[in-house]
Amino acid sequence: MATFLYKLGRLAFRRRHFVALIWVALLTLAGVGAASAPPAGNSSFSIPGTEAQKAFDLLEQRFPGASADGATARVVFKAPGGEKMTDAGNKATVNKTVKELSHGSEVASVADPYTGHAVSKDGTIAYASVKYKVSGMELEDSSRTALEDAAKDARDAGLTVEIGGDALSAAPETGATEVIGIAIAAVVLVITFGSLLAAGLPLLTAIIGVGIGVSTVTALAHTLDLGTTTSTLATMIGLAVGIDYALFIVSRYRAELAEGREREEAAGRAVGTAGSAVVFAGLTVVIALVGLSVVNIPMLTKMGIAAAGTVVVAVLIALTMIPALLGYAGRRVKPAGQKSRLLGGARAAKKAARPNMGTRWASFVVRRPVAVLLLGVIGLGAAAVPAASLELGLPDDGSQPVSTTQRRAYDLLSEGFGPGFNGPLMVVVDAKKSDDPKAAFTRVTDDIKGLKDVVTVTPAQPNKAGDTATVTVIPNSKPSSTTTEDLVHAIRDAGSGIKAKTDAEVLVTGSTAMNIDVSQKLNDALFPYLALVVGLAFLLLIVVFRSLLVPLKAALGFLLSVLAALGAVVAVFQWGWLSGLMGVEETGPVMSMMPIFMVGVVFGLAMDYEVFLVTRMREAYVHGEKPGQAIVTGFRHGARVVTAAAVIMIAVFSGFIGSSESMIKMIGFGLAIAVFFDAFIVRMAVVPAVLALLGRRAWWLPKWLDRVLPNVDVEGEGLRTEPGSGPKDLDEDRELVRV
Repeated sequence: MATFLYKLGRLAFRRRHFVALIWVALLTLAGVGAASAPPAGNSSFSIPGTEAQKAFDLLEQRFPGASADGATARVVFKAPGGEKMTDAGNKATVNKTVKELSHGSEVASVADPYTGHAVSKDGTIAYASVKYKVSGMELEDSSRTALEDAAKDARDAGLTVEIGGDALSAAPETGATEVIGIAIAAVVLVITFGSLLAAGLPLLTAIIGVGIGVSTVTALAHTLDLGTTTSTLATMIGLAVGIDYALFIVSRYRAELAEGREREEAAGRAVGTAGSAVVFAGLTVVIALVGLSVVNIPMLTKMGIAAAGTVVVAVLIALTMIPALLGYAGRRVKPAGQKSRLLGGARAAKKAARPNMGTRWASFVVRRPVAVLLLGVIGLGAAAVPAASLELGLPDDGSQPVSTTQRRAYDLLSEGFGPGFNGPLMVVVDAKKSDDPKAAFTRVTDDIKGLKDVVTVTPAQPNKAGDTATVTVIPNSKPSSTTTEDLVHAIRDAGSGIKAKTDAEVLVTGSTAMNIDVSQKLNDALFPYLALVVGLAFLLLIVVFRSLLVPLKAALGFLLSVLAALGAVVAVFQWGWLSGLMGVEETGPVMSMMPIFMVGVVFGLAMDYEVFLVTRMREAYVHGEKPGQAIVTGFRHGARVVTAAAVIMIAVFSGFIGSSESMIKMIGFGLAIAVFFDAFIVRMAVVPAVLALLGRRAWWLPKWLDRVLPNVDVEGEGLRTEPGSGPKDLDEDRELVRV
């Protein structure tokens, strides 16, 4: 591996014009494809194998032309103080608005509030339901504009008018914080390298990689039904790992220059050593992201594969474009320990006699491993305590910022019709095998009326064939509550008895039931997914480190950091701690896919730091150093760079906390705090403490397994036989080992 990458790095350095041309051409091609592709909208949501999805599919089959997957909108009206919606003037305004809404070519139907019993008991609030022929993703801008114009006309007439539903769904906005995150990353790179040019290389390659990845996602979004969240996630992950991977290679290049090697040789060695770590770190991230497909939720699978594709691009760019750009930069990229003239002059560092911070910290941990280990584990355990109160759900209009019309419409409907009105349950009765379908429909409505927490049950609405009917159930509690979840299970339990007596199958669907099924499916898939991803990465790390205990320690440390991160997410988004600082306007259940998503992404990112830091220790150990000294050597060479990489990743993820989309905000915060816990507590404290306690046992591998495993040579041992590794280089290497 190291030898191949060494040759690739030297080739890219020599043929830099050709390499740069290829990447620029790919970026241009992806950009043209994105610009010419139809715009993406919200990805269609399906959950194969669940009752809610089965009922939805049955509706499309038995109620043709009903646009079961069509976009919906609820235009909510509120009368001025002292007036009612049944007053003649207000009624005329609503009738006019309904007439305007029905003119659109994509409109399937508009329900009049007065004929559809959609006026609150006190007469102050009413709503008109608009059903479209196409999904929210396919809805044309002209239809959204017509919807907003109709609402504006009603507002001008004196009514309070808000619009809920998915017809007005828009791409999430991240605000200025994303730019601030990139700016912080730039500052950290400048401080790390002491050079504006060297700092600019990781940023440039990361931006190019993200540009190619996200443009490709955008170009394929309409064809593959990829939502806007998919490209946002690809940007988030691709930008973070792209900067980090390039950072490690540039840092190693400068270290090789400081040892007196020629620039082409230094580029080859940097790609051969740090590049090997980049490949395996990238593989762990890709395994974790692609592994999301085992959950069998198409949206989650697409998000994972798109983000994994961006990571692959980031790895390839780091291995090829970084050495090419180093060739262009020439002597303007200084050896390690030297700064550019702009930042203090090209002078060699004269502080070599004093150990750096990484050396001092590692020496302290080696002397006090038990105290450091206990402090780190107890601290992470305390942070993980809130995770025991984790409640899962999916975001709806009630989790939107109060500044949005969707949230205000949600609140008005709750005020006028009760909290459960925003999450109606649709019960589908399949009586095709029943001898008396009408009796079955009546039995279903009567049984549901007798259940606890039911406010309203509408009469059964059969299809033309008379073998299938829908029944709408309004709960007494809000959609995300556990009471509503209990009601869904109660209806399904009652359906089992109805089927036994009438041969009619009862299915519960609707957005609320769909959310409940998603949560259950994700919970059921969490442990199999964890076993798959951790198992594959464990095998990969055995090959990299040629040890059993080091990968085991890496996996256990990851579990500590991800539990602590989940605890922090619960504290902020569910309990409301620091919610004002994070811009969380509405606390509630944590997004259902958050635990499994964090397990996948955080595991991949955590293994990045494990590979980069411990590979340096392994390199020192196999070159003859004692275990304790190898830990110190690994920190002397890697701690500064790993710290910079972690700060950059935290800054990039934190930039997405400013998003208007609650899911993106939660993911950004969760990943940022997880990287903080994993990089600075697990990898910087727990890992060296455990390695110090284990000593030589940390690197133990059964002889039979050692013979079976392929030798990937991450440490670059094979580079000693390459041209340029002459006697002078070997003597220098031996001297470094003695030091």
